Amino acid sequence: MDKKTITVLGSTGSIGRQSLEVIAALGLCVGALAANASVDLLEEQARRFRPRLVAAGDPEAAARLKLRLADTPIRVAGGEQGVLEAAALPQADTVVAAIVGIAGLAPTLAAIDAGKRVALANKETLVCAGRLVMDRAEEKGAAILPVDSEHSALFQCLEGNRREEVKRLILTASGGPFFGMKRAQLEAVTPAQALRHPNWSMGAKVTVDSATLMNKGLEFIEAMCLYRMPPEKLSIVVHRESVIHSLVEYRDGAVLAQLGAPDMRLPIQYALTWPERLPGPAQTLDLLQCGPLHFAEPDLESFPCLALAIRAAKVGGTAPALLNGANEAAVARFLAGEIGFYDIPRLVERALDEVPLQAADGLEAVYAADAAGRRAAGR
Repeated sequence: MDKKTITVLGSTGSIGRQSLEVIAALGLCVGALAANASVDLLEEQARRFRPRLVAAGDPEAAARLKLRLADTPIRVAGGEQGVLEAAALPQADTVVAAIVGIAGLAPTLAAIDAGKRVALANKETLVCAGRLVMDRAEEKGAAILPVDSEHSALFQCLEGNRREEVKRLILTASGGPFFGMKRAQLEAVTPAQALRHPNWSMGAKVTVDSATLMNKGLEFIEAMCLYRMPPEKLSIVVHRESVIHSLVEYRDGAVLAQLGAPDMRLPIQYALTWPERLPGPAQTLDLLQCGPLHFAEPDLESFPCLALAIRAAKVGGTAPALLNGANEAAVARFLAGEIGFYDIPRLVERALDEVPLQAADGLEAVYAADAAGRRAAGR
């Protein structure tokens, strides 16, 4: 494999840190790093990987970082413009898009406009503006490679096959920390309980989304966009062991599955090295040790966020962006202790019921829907 130069957006988050592990293990170069305000970790990463550019979205954090890195040739940029500059760095050929939330949309588009390969870990980009993003990528000749374990699994199971032969995409869900619990048991769960995921180590927002099953609903919408599939060709099955990461059923009855240890470094690496496969730092799967595999229907009554996401997917237009904005605001309030667990779906549903929808035919409409969702969930 030719030696690639990688930019990591969201380098201090869970996916960003694991991406840097993979980059180090493969001996790749880092062109730029970007995060919001984690000055200590950004400095540590910059000194280790020696990128050309480090960007901090928070201007005050950028000013502090610039002083700390004054003894190096590393250039420091700040604010949104600095992050966009990192995303489009000419010397990098691949961009890991791992900034959480809709904040990752503009940098991802900047990378696409620069013709980069985008290793996409930010699902909100496609949830909120999927058609716009995919059309832009096609126009600019920018490849989008999924980093989510489920979408990477679908990508691998679709390779070499014709999309018209696909009967169904099957996303697997771990079920989160509350699998099998009913509404009465879930009413009083705390943020600390919601953050105890049984299989994956992720950031707080994504972990809460996994607990509510909203994460799987967002992945449902994302898969529709990535693979240009209608909602009726997608389904979700709970698979507690997180060994099978997703499956594709073909019209002749064959079902292809991608299996692996629950280690995000594997899908990260494949997005960086595709179409090649190289030895890397991810865990290997020992079939003799993984035990029986179980599957179950998702419980939409106990976990209504999933049903709300599928509803938004079927409605289309600005509904997914509205859903995402309301969910981000509601999850932030839950983590802050302001609201309860079931207030998250209640606020999201209120946003979908009250805010008028329109066609998602431009970024202005997408951002307006996101803002409206946040307002509706913030009161």
